[in-house]
Amino acid sequence: MPRLVRLYLINIALGLALSVVFVGLLLWLNVANLWHLVSTSPMGWVAVAMLLAFNALVFSGVQFAIAVMRMATPEGGAGGTRAPVATQHPAKVTVTARK
Repeated sequence: MPRLVRLYLINIALGLALSVVFVGLLLWLNVANLWHLVSTSPMGWVAVAMLLAFNALVFSGVQFAIAVMRMATPEGGAGGTRAPVATQHPAKVTVTARK
Protein backbone atom coordinates (compact mmCIF):
# COMPACT_ATOMS: atom_id res chain seq x y z
CA MET A 1 0.00 0.00 0.00
CA PRO A 2 1.42 3.43 -0.88
CA ARG A 3 2.56 5.59 2.01
CA LEU A 4 0.09 8.39 1.26
CA VAL A 5 -2.89 6.02 1.22
CA ARG A 6 -1.76 4.47 4.50
CA LEU A 7 -1.36 7.95 5.99
CA TYR A 8 -4.87 8.87 4.83
CA LEU A 9 -6.43 5.71 6.29
CA ILE A 10 -4.65 6.18 9.61
CA ASN A 11 -5.92 9.75 9.84
CA ILE A 12 -9.46 8.68 8.97
CA ALA A 13 -9.34 6.13 11.80
CA LEU A 14 -7.96 8.75 14.18
CA GLY A 15 -10.67 11.22 13.14
CA LEU A 16 -13.34 8.59 13.69
CA ALA A 17 -11.96 7.83 17.16
CA LEU A 18 -11.93 11.53 18.03
CA SER A 19 -15.49 11.81 16.76
CA VAL A 20 -16.65 8.92 18.95
CA VAL A 21 -15.02 10.52 21.99
CA PHE A 22 -16.47 13.95 21.15
CA VAL A 23 -20.03 12.72 20.59
CA GLY A 24 -19.77 10.53 23.69
CA LEU A 25 -18.79 13.57 25.74
CA LEU A 26 -21.61 15.60 24.21
CA LEU A 27 -24.12 12.96 25.22
CA TRP A 28 -22.58 12.24 28.63
CA LEU A 29 -22.38 15.92 29.60
CA ASN A 30 -25.91 16.42 28.22
CA VAL A 31 -24.96 19.53 26.26
CA ALA A 32 -28.11 21.43 25.20
CA ASN A 33 -30.19 18.58 26.69
CA LEU A 34 -28.99 16.38 23.83
CA TRP A 35 -29.10 13.09 25.76
CA HIS A 36 -32.74 13.64 26.65
CA LEU A 37 -33.64 14.47 23.06
CA VAL A 38 -31.84 11.41 21.69
CA SER A 39 -33.01 8.95 24.32
CA THR A 40 -36.72 9.91 24.22
CA SER A 41 -37.09 10.15 20.44
CA PRO A 42 -37.76 6.98 18.42
CA MET A 43 -35.38 8.29 15.71
CA GLY A 44 -32.68 9.47 18.13
CA TRP A 45 -30.19 6.96 16.79
CA VAL A 46 -30.28 8.77 13.44
CA ALA A 47 -29.19 11.99 15.14
CA VAL A 48 -26.34 10.19 16.89
CA ALA A 49 -25.28 8.51 13.63
CA MET A 50 -25.28 11.86 11.82
CA LEU A 51 -23.29 13.49 14.61
CA LEU A 52 -20.74 10.69 14.42
CA ALA A 53 -20.51 10.78 10.62
CA PHE A 54 -20.18 14.53 10.20
CA ASN A 55 -17.82 14.98 13.12
CA ALA A 56 -15.72 12.10 11.80
CA LEU A 57 -15.57 13.86 8.43
CA VAL A 58 -14.42 17.11 10.02
CA PHE A 59 -11.94 15.57 12.45
CA SER A 60 -10.48 13.29 9.77
CA GLY A 61 -9.97 16.22 7.43
CA VAL A 62 -8.25 18.24 10.11
CA GLN A 63 -6.05 15.29 11.12
CA PHE A 64 -5.02 14.70 7.51
CA ALA A 65 -4.31 18.38 6.93
CA ILE A 66 -2.10 18.55 10.02
CA ALA A 67 -0.26 15.39 8.95
CA VAL A 68 0.36 16.74 5.45
CA MET A 69 1.56 20.10 6.75
CA ARG A 70 3.95 18.37 9.14
CA MET A 71 5.51 16.49 6.20
CA ALA A 72 7.06 19.69 4.84
CA THR A 73 10.79 20.07 5.19
CA PRO A 74 11.83 22.83 7.58
CA GLU A 75 13.14 25.94 5.91
CA GLY A 76 15.98 26.44 8.34
CA GLY A 77 17.83 29.72 8.07
CA ALA A 78 17.41 30.11 4.32
CA GLY A 79 14.55 32.61 4.56
CA GLY A 80 14.99 36.34 4.37
CA THR A 81 13.82 39.10 6.68
CA ARG A 82 11.80 40.90 4.01
CA ALA A 83 13.76 44.04 4.83
CA PRO A 84 14.29 46.39 1.91
CA VAL A 85 17.76 46.25 0.39
CA ALA A 86 19.39 49.67 0.38
CA THR A 87 21.78 50.37 -2.50
CA GLN A 88 24.00 53.34 -3.08
CA HIS A 89 23.27 53.45 -6.81
CA PRO A 90 20.75 56.08 -7.89
CA ALA A 91 18.06 54.92 -10.27
CA LYS A 92 17.68 56.77 -13.57
CA VAL A 93 14.06 57.77 -14.16
CA THR A 94 12.94 59.45 -17.36
CA VAL A 95 9.95 61.76 -17.12
CA THR A 96 8.20 63.28 -20.11
CA ALA A 97 6.38 66.54 -19.58
CA ARG A 98 3.13 67.45 -21.27
CA LYS A 99 2.83 70.72 -23.10
